[in-house]
Amino acid sequence: MVSRERGGESGDGQDEGPGEGQGAGRGGQGVRSGAPARAAAGRGRGRPRSFDRATALEAALMTFWERGYEATSVSDLTRVMDIGAPSLYRAFGDKRSLFEEVVREYGVRYGSFGDRALAEEPTARAGIERMLREAADEYTAPGRPHGCLVVHAAANCSTPEVEESLRVRRNANIAAIESRISADVAAGVLPPDTDAAALARHAGAMIQGMSQQARDGASRTELEALVEIALAVWPRG
Repeated sequence: MVSRERGGESGDGQDEGPGEGQGAGRGGQGVRSGAPARAAAGRGRGRPRSFDRATALEAALMTFWERGYEATSVSDLTRVMDIGAPSLYRAFGDKRSLFEEVVREYGVRYGSFGDRALAEEPTARAGIERMLREAADEYTAPGRPHGCLVVHAAANCSTPEVEESLRVRRNANIAAIESRISADVAAGVLPPDTDAAALARHAGAMIQGMSQQARDGASRTELEALVEIALAVWPRG
């Protein structure tokens, strides 16, 4: 959670100081109007609250990851980010805009292992094997929510724009796998009659299923046991 500076909990994070005419001394003598009164009032106000944007974004990411999009309220977000709602809107926009930024951040920090595996391994099969093994590790890592945010956040989502955005991301992952398989078919690494689309969807189903099983308590070892079974359906060149 973001550290809290000393100050009030109002929207702008400022404490209200004493106003003009408020008792200020012995005998109830009020502060005289004019510049001295304004200076006194100014000195009484606290500085605007500041926060670490990256830390606040990480707190929002973990909350969306744990609870999903629909079940996470703005009050949940302001609590874990330790900012008021006006500050949240100023810094991140509305809830949907914040979630879109969270998903991008998740893709960079936690969800990029699949893209790296496909890009760095010499064959599609090797890339998928690495992707599945790393998913077993990533989806059960201690100290953070289990599974995949992009898969879990879509559960029970009734906001069409969010649901569609997450669907597009999942389908893009499957398309990337299909493209890698098709390249191996063209290069003769896989047989010419390989159904690249079906094989890619199988890999996508494995990734999404492993995410849900991790959410349900499956261990890394249990998920890793699925890898060899998943690879058994792959054709040999």
